[in-house]
Amino acid sequence: MKPEQSPLGKNSAYIDSYDAGLLFPIPRLSKRLELGLSNDLPFTGVDIWNAYELSWLNARGKPQVALAEFTVPAQSANFIESNSFKLYLNSFNQTCFESGERVRECLSQDLSQAAGSTVQVKVVPLHDAEAHVVFQSDAAECIDELDIEVDTYVPSPDALRVQDRVVTERLVSHLLKSNCLVTGQPDWGSVYIDYTGPQIDRSSLLRYLISFRQHNEFHEQCVERIFVDLKAACRCDQLTVYARYIRRGGLDINPFRTDDPSAKAENIRHIRQ
Repeated sequence: MKPEQSPLGKNSAYIDSYDAGLLFPIPRLSKRLELGLSNDLPFTGVDIWNAYELSWLNARGKPQVALAEFTVPAQSANFIESNSFKLYLNSFNQTCFESGERVRECLSQDLSQAAGSTVQVKVVPLHDAEAHVVFQSDAAECIDELDIEVDTYVPSPDALRVQDRVVTERLVSHLLKSNCLVTGQPDWGSVYIDYTGPQIDRSSLLRYLISFRQHNEFHEQCVERIFVDLKAACRCDQLTVYARYIRRGGLDINPFRTDDPSAKAENIRHIRQ
């Protein structure tokens, strides 16, 4: 399915009875081909989604509410368009389920079918949420205070520079902004970059990340573009790119891409989430 065929940017009826047909999968391959990638990917990873507006009815008709966490493999054939995901979750609102576990099973089955790969699902009751939710301590070095001049707002990897010294470091910028591929609505996020290799000139890195500001692409595609550009321009021996996007429609999307076998995608929320 093509993005322009999705429910994004269109008037959508509010459906509050369960309907798996609302999910709109988008193939990953076409955008990856633009980046020179194929099915033989130079990274592994996941897309972690957090849902804050999940509700259903129990067997006696009483509303239940919970948080949910979804982990979609980057190797899956498709990702799921976010507005269709929101509409799908809304369809649980007036649907009876015998238990939270049955809700989890239903979510996992439908999302796995849409993605073309197994999607891991956690449904977290609110009384357990405090133990489940972990916030960033931000051990990464923030590069946002660099006093730079910026005049380019479309991705410009040619501006990236490296130094001779080889380092291992973790950097973060909270200035990431891109736009939805279909609606043009802004997507705001923080991007964490862990790498080993020639030291990246931080001013050039910040200019590069800011250059996404008028770029139209889905969250997952932006992170893969950043990974591919940094890998090629900066000759990183190992690289991890992890973006934590601010929620829209009760969902946040957090793509994680890495070629470091020891790297793990932890669902650690940023303060803006």
